Amino acid sequence: MHRLSYACRSNITDIAMLKIISANLNGVRSAAKKGFFEWMAKQNADAVCVQELKAQAGDMSEDMLAPPGYHGNFHYAEKKGYSGVGIYSRKKPDAVVIGFGNKEFDDEGRYVQCDFGNLSIISVYCPSGSSSEERQQAKFRFMEIFLPHLEKLSKSGREIVICGDWNIAHKEIDLKNWKSNQKNSGFLPEERAWLSRVFDELHLVDVFRKVDQRPEQYTWWSNRGQAWAKNVGWRIDYHVATAGIAGKAKAVGIYKDERFSDHAPLTIEYTE
Repeated sequence: MHRLSYACRSNITDIAMLKIISANLNGVRSAAKKGFFEWMAKQNADAVCVQELKAQAGDMSEDMLAPPGYHGNFHYAEKKGYSGVGIYSRKKPDAVVIGFGNKEFDDEGRYVQCDFGNLSIISVYCPSGSSSEERQQAKFRFMEIFLPHLEKLSKSGREIVICGDWNIAHKEIDLKNWKSNQKNSGFLPEERAWLSRVFDELHLVDVFRKVDQRPEQYTWWSNRGQAWAKNVGWRIDYHVATAGIAGKAKAVGIYKDERFSDHAPLTIEYTE
């Protein structure tokens, strides 16, 4: 799948008040059956970024494509039942960008960007390397290719909010069993150093951590053992933003009252 953009009309003129949700659904059809869209309808969010659709366009119902009150834009993977990301927005974007210009990873359905005035909201699903060494090498390739794109976004002069599953826990506070995971994908020294470059060199902000420095704040739990029940989790879902809008973040929340997938939705409210 190649990079594609198109223009639309929008009424958004400022970013004074925004509520943005990021949620890895681990299958949009599965999450729908578990009540995700009913929950989403009650959140009054301006934008909802979703990952791991695991669906093609033809698999999406009307309510999945455009829930009441929302416009949907999606990047589907070429491979059926794999990856895929989307953004639901109350306002129709001025422009939508599908993919970030790399065929290998654009074919996997990992990036959609919606522009509203001077604000870009992005839903991204970074590769996981946990299944095999081959996929870990693909993850490293993605990191190498994606960093210059992030730098371009950072220097664009626009306000940027990148929501999604980055498949990396940044610091020891970001996963329960950090000591035993230092040689595992998602907490490798190279991955953590790369994420540090995103924050330190590109001056992008881990918005959740800017607001909430408490330990044991996780967004993903393994289905093995009793990880969910014991809160043995990882914080791998992020809002990564430019400093201007990151400075407006006032409230953050990880929703765990219901389970729509093995990830929990991450909500951040940006206000003046």
